[in-house]
Amino acid sequence: MSPALRNGCRQALFGWLNLALTAPGVYLWLGLPLVLRQHGWSGTAIGLFQLASLPTVFKFLFAMPLDRRGAERGAYRGWAVGLLLAYAAVLCALGWRDLLGDKRVLFTLATAAALAGTWADVPVNALAIRVLPASSRAWAGGIRSMALCLGAIVGGGLMLVAQARWGWQAPFIIMAAALALGAALTLCVQEDQDGVRATGSHDKQAPARLLAYFHEDSTRSWLPLLALLFPFIGSGWFYLKPLLLDQGMAPERVAWLVGVAGGAVGAAASALSARGSKRLRVAVTVPLHAAAGCASLLSLAIAVWLQAPPSVLIGCAMAIAAAMGATAALAFSLMMSHTRPGLQALDYGIQSSVFSFTRILAPLAAGLLLDAAGPAWMLAALAAASAGVLLLALRSAGSLLRHRLHTRPAAAQRFEQGG
Repeated sequence: MSPALRNGCRQALFGWLNLALTAPGVYLWLGLPLVLRQHGWSGTAIGLFQLASLPTVFKFLFAMPLDRRGAERGAYRGWAVGLLLAYAAVLCALGWRDLLGDKRVLFTLATAAALAGTWADVPVNALAIRVLPASSRAWAGGIRSMALCLGAIVGGGLMLVAQARWGWQAPFIIMAAALALGAALTLCVQEDQDGVRATGSHDKQAPARLLAYFHEDSTRSWLPLLALLFPFIGSGWFYLKPLLLDQGMAPERVAWLVGVAGGAVGAAASALSARGSKRLRVAVTVPLHAAAGCASLLSLAIAVWLQAPPSVLIGCAMAIAAAMGATAALAFSLMMSHTRPGLQALDYGIQSSVFSFTRILAPLAAGLLLDAAGPAWMLAALAAASAGVLLLALRSAGSLLRHRLHTRPAAAQRFEQGG
């Protein structure tokens, strides 16, 4: 098999794996809120339900045992296969019976699903960082973001339709089968020896390796941006379904518009973002994406405040979807570039923990504001926060790029400059 074809097959596989990992989470955290809202849940209660996804914050801890043997060929692959199957088993438990009337069991199993999905995500993406060339990382980030958006279509749209037509169990069976298929295909991936470097694997070295990551100049520039770039536009996306439902739209129409059409728009924006990231410098792309998020949130806030007609609300919702997809693609591609050889799992886990922590807190705060002040003020606050992110991006993106150009290999420098 030619290198180009092999790389294309790997990109397709990791796209499928990220879709299979994303869809259950989207169904639980973005799809079910629509159902919960129909059953009388408040904005605060829906926000609190997000606490079931807290295991995602501790992803760096789950990454540590992976890198104990991460320097060996096939280690990430073995972890990925085992954890994908464990995730499928938890989904089967969720689908065992209807849990809408049993909130405690639903929350407990949702937490277990978050734990399994979080842990499985680490070796899958560490394996992707290891086997994909640096020149493919912008596309890899774009494909992962597209998987997130397609997961919104599947988990936030199609699985809701499946639940309505075939019952509570159907979505969980479908998503568990997708994970099992991904696990089987992962067995075909061979970890290249060139991407495997020994870094020491004793347990006592793990805290030192963890702390060393935060001492790098590029890390100190990158992590604040990573923490703040996505959660505000992500919160706007999270509350789109309840917001449109409160504006009088029918639940099924909301599911199709946001879950399916919005997911498709986000996927297309992810592809465009990946293409732009290969051509433009980080100092340009990061502020550009931050500005897009701020503008889309502000537009929706104004539309809600003025009680605009449904067509305007839908247009603003699609702008939110586009900004969300593009921003996620940029964040994921840059996360792949900020890992150390032989410690891909740990470094990806650290970044993903930071990403997840703010992604959980922002919707919770937004839910409190939604109940206290209404949707227009909530969206205005998210837009103001995004404006602050834009200022941070303008201030720090240039220094981040300069440091990376001095510390990365020549091939990576050409990639990051768009060459």
